Amino acid sequence: MFIIFLKFSENKSLASDYMEDHKKWIKKGIEDNVFMIVGSLQPNLGGGIIASCNSYLEVESRVKEDPFVEKDIVKYEIYELTPSIANEKFKSFLNK
Repeated sequence: MFIIFLKFSENKSLASDYMEDHKKWIKKGIEDNVFMIVGSLQPNLGGGIIASCNSYLEVESRVKEDPFVEKDIVKYEIYELTPSIANEKFKSFLNK
């Protein structure tokens, strides 16, 4: 499991020009069952994604396809998380 932060860069003002393409990229990640949760970082700092991929390289490759990343509107950070404790709703995410 991976946690992805997409933090606005100094080019944040370009976000509206590429928002539709960014939303299509998110939709594809959801449809491909890679992105599990997507949301905004507050206050207006960018976005965050919880993703399920086989490797860091796989998730990084997908992140680099984001139009916001391609146009340097956001800088990305990717962290791998190995879940070890979860409540009942999230038990399926625990490694066995």
